[in-house]
Amino acid sequence: MARSTSVAPRRYRRRLRSRIILSFLLLGFGLTAIFAVSTMVLRARIETQLVEEWLEDETRNFLDFKREHPEPEALYSPELIELYIFRRDSPNINPAWRGLQDGVYDTADSPDEGREGRYKLSVLHDGEWVAFIKYNYARQALDQQQLLVMLGASVVLLTLLAWLIGLWSAGRVMSPVADLARRVLAFGGREQPEKLSPHFAEDEVGQLAAALDDYAERLTERVTRDREFNADVSHELRTPLAVIRGAIELLLASPDLPDKMRQRLERIERAEQQCTHLIAALLMLSRGERGTGATDARAVAEQLAESNRAQLGRKPVSITVEGQTEHAVDAPEAVVQVALGNLIGNACKYTAEGSVVVRLEGDCVHVEDTGPGLSEEDAAHLFDRGYRGSASGGTKGGGIGLSIVTRLCELYGWTVSIAPRPERGAVATLCFR
Repeated sequence: MARSTSVAPRRYRRRLRSRIILSFLLLGFGLTAIFAVSTMVLRARIETQLVEEWLEDETRNFLDFKREHPEPEALYSPELIELYIFRRDSPNINPAWRGLQDGVYDTADSPDEGREGRYKLSVLHDGEWVAFIKYNYARQALDQQQLLVMLGASVVLLTLLAWLIGLWSAGRVMSPVADLARRVLAFGGREQPEKLSPHFAEDEVGQLAAALDDYAERLTERVTRDREFNADVSHELRTPLAVIRGAIELLLASPDLPDKMRQRLERIERAEQQCTHLIAALLMLSRGERGTGATDARAVAEQLAESNRAQLGRKPVSITVEGQTEHAVDAPEAVVQVALGNLIGNACKYTAEGSVVVRLEGDCVHVEDTGPGLSEEDAAHLFDRGYRGSASGGTKGGGIGLSIVTRLCELYGWTVSIAPRPERGAVATLCFR
């Protein structure tokens, strides 16, 4: 299972400026569109109601007029309408009008009459007489079309105005936010960043700037404290380690040293070297610095194999190094020692019997063991800080070795993974690329 840093997927969102402009645009379009539709609906309803009431009144007035003035020369001539009065059985009645009851109807001229147009027809029966008033509302339909065009133009213009207002408002609203972002990006790697809050008004952006100032101050204080602690630890530990190394060298130089004592001193010497390398690697991690060098991974693997052989004691486990005779890695020896040493040390720790094989192939080092293998839970959390596998049993350790390896790999751009072997055990792979 390859170690990878999982990041929750970020939901895509438009920029805040774009969202403000779009909000104004939709608001302007929605309001003007609702206004236009409402205007058309109300106009149509009111116009229809008024015209129908007017036609009914005119038809009644027409009948009253003819009743009072039955002579043929008496003409009732209202504007925009045509008046007809017939006896019920008159053959001159338009066939399309026959059988219509009292009321107002929407109808149209037939093409064979030589003209076409929609009109309203008011019908009123009075004894043996029937009156028709024909009102052609083509002019009103034209006015309605013109109103529709004007309302459409108003929707477009007001939407454009809302877009311009949104553009201006977004610029005003986002200007301090953009300024804050530029100032934060300008911090760079400064140890004492400039205060942000004095540059902004006491509004929401000013509150955010003050919160960032407080956070930056606390973060700077913590980083400074950690850096000083790392430097102090590095200095204070290196001094006694140098004393230990010097004393061991003097003792090992003695020709009368018993073999058992020599083995113990050599073990102390290896522990001192391991501690020195670990301090150097941790110091690089704390500073985020990538050291350079030309470390022979084969030589480091053989040193680590020899060191772990001495620690196995009577454990029936063999350690072998196979593959390339030389492999240069662009990193300090301390870093390669810590990264590869944790993988080999874990393989030896969890292998009760069998073998541990360190194989160098290309840019990768594979550490294969015949231990208990990995469960799915172990494979998912093995590189988490403080996690100890289900097969750890009573072994000692804080569960931070593989976490350190992961951080070193992130610093140098390497990859590390541990997966179960098909037959038995597990294989850890460290690739220097």
